[in-house]
Amino acid sequence: MIRVLVFLIALAFLAGGFAWMADRPGDLVLTWMGYRIETSLMVASVALIVAIIVILLLWSILTSLWRAPGSFGLFLRHRREMKAQQAISRGLIAVGAGDLKLARRAADEAARLQPNAPLALLLDAQSAQMAGDRAGAERAFRAMTRRDETRLLGLRGLFIEAQRRNDPAAARRFAEEAVKASPAALGWAGQAVLDERCAAGDWAGALDAVEAMRKGLDKADYRRKRAVLLTARAQALQEIDRDASRDAALEAVKLAPDLVPAAALAGRRLAEAGDTRKARRILERAWEASPHPDIAEAYADVRLGDSARERLARMQKLADKAPGEREGALAVARAALAARDFATARAALDPYLAAPTQRVAALMAEIESAEHGDTGRSREWMSRAVRASGDPVWTADGVASDHWLPVSPSGRLDGFEWRVPLAEIGNTRPVIEVMPPELEAVPTIQEPVETADPPAELPKSPAEPAAEPTPVPAMAAPPAKVPPEKPAEPVIPLMHAPDDPGPSAAVDGEPEPLPAADGQRRHKIKDLFR
Repeated sequence: MIRVLVFLIALAFLAGGFAWMADRPGDLVLTWMGYRIETSLMVASVALIVAIIVILLLWSILTSLWRAPGSFGLFLRHRREMKAQQAISRGLIAVGAGDLKLARRAADEAARLQPNAPLALLLDAQSAQMAGDRAGAERAFRAMTRRDETRLLGLRGLFIEAQRRNDPAAARRFAEEAVKASPAALGWAGQAVLDERCAAGDWAGALDAVEAMRKGLDKADYRRKRAVLLTARAQALQEIDRDASRDAALEAVKLAPDLVPAAALAGRRLAEAGDTRKARRILERAWEASPHPDIAEAYADVRLGDSARERLARMQKLADKAPGEREGALAVARAALAARDFATARAALDPYLAAPTQRVAALMAEIESAEHGDTGRSREWMSRAVRASGDPVWTADGVASDHWLPVSPSGRLDGFEWRVPLAEIGNTRPVIEVMPPELEAVPTIQEPVETADPPAELPKSPAEPAAEPTPVPAMAAPPAKVPPEKPAEPVIPLMHAPDDPGPSAAVDGEPEPLPAADGQRRHKIKDLFR
């Protein structure tokens, strides 16, 4: 629109100029080398304009002729580039579609048309990777590293190839080189350097790597990573330099107050230093954010010289800061058990006895054993603990750990979480109730299997003391009442009726006669030996 206005304005000025000259006629006389030219001013102006136009056209033609060789070469290069771009496009599409033959052909064509083009090198590397030619892929990636615009891409490719051939030293070298080359590489290279240093336990180096990645991380992620690494460093230094361990743990707590290992470690170190007030404040804040047995244990030991009653009072105060939490009840119950206050221990665990977890049932077994020495009740609770649902543990990558670790088995920083293992989720086992111990002395008599000839009771001697009844097995076979097929002499077993008071004295060693109730059986046995 602006160009149209400018053209119209220029045209208006030109028309106005011609009109002004037409209103003021005049003559123009030119005398040169014996020639005399007389014309009007209007004709002279038109002739001048035409001469300028002709001169410009001639200059343009001469310039075009002068530049023709270069323009022709430029045209050929442009055409070559267009063909190369088309070949690269076909090759990349073939790589994505999995057509190895077309991808290699397109890569060869692109390399012939534009040998050092970035996309041609990328296509060459990808087609080589697709074909399993690792040497060719590394060669293409190394060619990329020699160009500024593709240096990071080449280093990334070399890093991946080093990982594929299981060469961690080369992978670390390429990642560190990428970090030094440009901050844009901090997304993958910085993480690779961080993972490598964490796997090696180089917590100081890992902290430096996180600090270098600070601009590429959001604030919360940076604070969390640094807090985890500081906690790991504090754990590594706790047996070497207690002061440095305490300082690292305190800095970690400032960055992440809800990080349980940091708070527990800071509380213990401060308690050792005698700063119980600060230790309690840190542990209480961590408990309110995430109730955990490590926090409770550190809080119980915040003053090492306290009695069991004082520890119990302190645990009750801590549990009140997060009411309704099972960890608080367990902490109070354990402190009450240590203080021999069994009523308080039972009251703390009472809300969780209907569906106890393993730790609740195990603690109840300890209470029963310590208070009454009741092994029956203790066995009952231990049996329920075996069948009860699991408690939260430190879990990462499907692996459970007794204590927190900064790196998961797969090498992921801050991978361990306090939760129930996956195997326990949705697989809560029913709790089988066990009979009270006072009934355990009475055996369960199972119904005997009905047979054609039920066994008779064995005789009892009146002088013998009454023995405890023993349970009859459900599938117990009745005693043999049929004699062998070919006995030498008839053997008649002694049998009594169920209401028989016992055997009578044998006369002269003769066998006792069979009861009348077994007359039919006696006759059957005699018939067998006739």
